[in-house]
Amino acid sequence: MTVRAYRQILRRKSRQIRVGNVLVGGDAPISVQTMTNTPTTDVAATVAQIQAAERVGVDIVRVSCPDRESALALKDIVKQVSVPVVADIHFHYKRAIEAAESGAACLRINPGNIGSAERVREVVKAAKDHGCSMRIGVNAGSLEQDLLEKYGEPCPEAMVESALNHAKILEDNDFREFKISVKASDTFLAVAAYQALAEACDYPLHIGITEAGGLRAGTVKSSIGLGMLLWSGIGDTLRVSLSAEPAEEVQVGYEMLKSLGLRRRGVTVISCPSCARQNFNVIKTVELLEERLSHITTPLTLSVIGCVVNGPGEARETDIGLTGGGNNTHQIYLSGVTDHRLKDKDIVEHLVGLVEKKAAEIEAEKAASETAVVAAE
Repeated sequence: MTVRAYRQILRRKSRQIRVGNVLVGGDAPISVQTMTNTPTTDVAATVAQIQAAERVGVDIVRVSCPDRESALALKDIVKQVSVPVVADIHFHYKRAIEAAESGAACLRINPGNIGSAERVREVVKAAKDHGCSMRIGVNAGSLEQDLLEKYGEPCPEAMVESALNHAKILEDNDFREFKISVKASDTFLAVAAYQALAEACDYPLHIGITEAGGLRAGTVKSSIGLGMLLWSGIGDTLRVSLSAEPAEEVQVGYEMLKSLGLRRRGVTVISCPSCARQNFNVIKTVELLEERLSHITTPLTLSVIGCVVNGPGEARETDIGLTGGGNNTHQIYLSGVTDHRLKDKDIVEHLVGLVEKKAAEIEAEKAASETAVVAAE
C-alpha cells in the first residue's frame, strides 16, 4: 500500500521498557497480548492455551496468580512457552515476589494495593533482582475509595490521578521499568482517561477496553475505543478483552493493527460483501481462504472481489487479486497486473497456491537481503 499523508499515524513518544524479550514503547512495534482463563495451577491446560495463542502470533501472555500455588506454577509454565509471561497480582505482595522468582517477565500490580512502603520495596527489589518489568493496572471498577469520594464517580481525572499516584510509588523506589493502563468497560471513559494520561507522562501505555463482551459485541466495542486511540498515536501494547478464547483476542488485535497499517502479520484479505452481481460465491470462498491461509505469517495482500465493478481497481493495490467474470471464468492479477484466467472449481486451491508461492518468494528475498547486510558488515 502506498504511503500517503492521510495514512500516516504519528505515534506518541514514550520511553521504552522490556517485557522479557519483547520491547514495549519507543519505536518498538505495538505488541499484542492476551490472558489465559485456565486455572494457573493446571500447568498442562495453561501451557496449551498459551501455545494456541503463540500459533496466531501473540507477543505477551498474562496469567493470574491469586495464590501461592499459582505463582509457583509459573516455574513449569515459562519453561514450556516461548513468549514472555506476565503475572497478574492483586493485593498480596508475596505473590509478586514468588512470581518474579518463578520466572515472570512482568508483574501486573497496583502498588497502592500491595500494602506498606516496606512491602512495595520488597516487590521492587524482587523485580530488579529477576529482571521483571511491571504494569500499573488502573481499572474504573476498582478505583480507590478516596478518589471516588473526591470525584464522586469513576472519571478520567480520577483514573489518571490513581495511575500517577501509583507511578510515584515506584519512582520513589527508583524503579521506572513499567507501563500503565487505565481501563474501563465504558468506551468513552477509557478513551478519555488514556488521552489525558498520554499527555501527563511518557511511560508506555497498555491499552484496552476491559470487559468488552463476547466475540462479536466485544470486537466492535474494542475496535471503536482502541481504534480511536491507535489512530491518534496512543498505545504501545494492547489487549482485546473478550469473553472468548485467548487466541481470538490475539487475532482481533492483529486485525486492528493491520487495518491501521501499524503492524502486518499474515494475509490481509480485501473482499466485497457480495451482491447479485457476484460471479462466484464470495462469502464461502473468503471463509475457506481465511481458514486455509491461517498458517501464513508473511505480510501480503489478497483481494477477492465478485465482479468487475471494483475488482480491477482493488487488484491493482494488492499482491494477488481475483475478480469475478462471466461464464465461470475469472481474472487473476499478480502485483496489480492481469496475469491469467481461472475457472470456478479451482478458485480456493489456486489462490492458496499463489499465496504460498508469493510468501516463499518474499521470505527468500528477505533472507537474501539480511545475508547481504551481514556480509557487508
